[in-house]
Amino acid sequence: MTTAPEIHVRVEALLTGVAVPYARPGSRSGIDKRPRSGPLRITATGLDGDEQGDLRVHGGVDKAVHHYPFEHYATWRSELGELPVLAAPGAFGENISSEGLDEGSVCIGDRFALGHAVLEVSQGRQPCWKLNDRFGVPDMARRVQDSGRTGWYYRVLQPGVAEAGDTLRLLERPWPDWSLDRLNRLLFDRVLDPLALEPLLELPLVPSWRRLVERRLQLHTVEQWGPRIDGPDPGPTPSRES
Repeated sequence: MTTAPEIHVRVEALLTGVAVPYARPGSRSGIDKRPRSGPLRITATGLDGDEQGDLRVHGGVDKAVHHYPFEHYATWRSELGELPVLAAPGAFGENISSEGLDEGSVCIGDRFALGHAVLEVSQGRQPCWKLNDRFGVPDMARRVQDSGRTGWYYRVLQPGVAEAGDTLRLLERPWPDWSLDRLNRLLFDRVLDPLALEPLLELPLVPSWRRLVERRLQLHTVEQWGPRIDGPDPGPTPSRES
């Protein structure tokens, strides 16, 4: 096991949201996360009080907790303008907001202590079309994916209580050569080179990512992202007010 670097990052906010009817007919979402104060229990399926609108593609043990770097907000404001949704953490549906970690400095399989809980980085986020509606930007999900500023998910290895202001402390880094940024580039840049893809099968990939890599190697083709990124017919463009 490679010695883990010293990483101690203050968690500025822990956020949760409830699932409500959302933008397009028939859809529900818990993407509108709000900061919580005081101690909050983190269980195998996420933060107490947090909900997801479609459990087929959101939530579950491999997507229990979503972390999004707050420093990305300044970059998004420079690109999109001062959208109201970017005024505070929670715009991307994140449960953890911090500064000091990003996709280039976090690796697949990293294990962190947060309060009394232990979290393990399970995968990067594959953005979906609900970001388009939330931001009022028709290609927002595609922008997030193309930029690599996706955030990431944790599974919960040890449930426990944490609160805003606690330190996220790196415990173990078993795959130091595999930052999320490196993984994002292989997956989102539509790479088909077997020499680049085959090493991914040695990593602790979630089942859906493993199937994705195996299909590319077997079929020599890239999956279609339209339904995930563009979603159903959006109808009229929604307001940017959120």
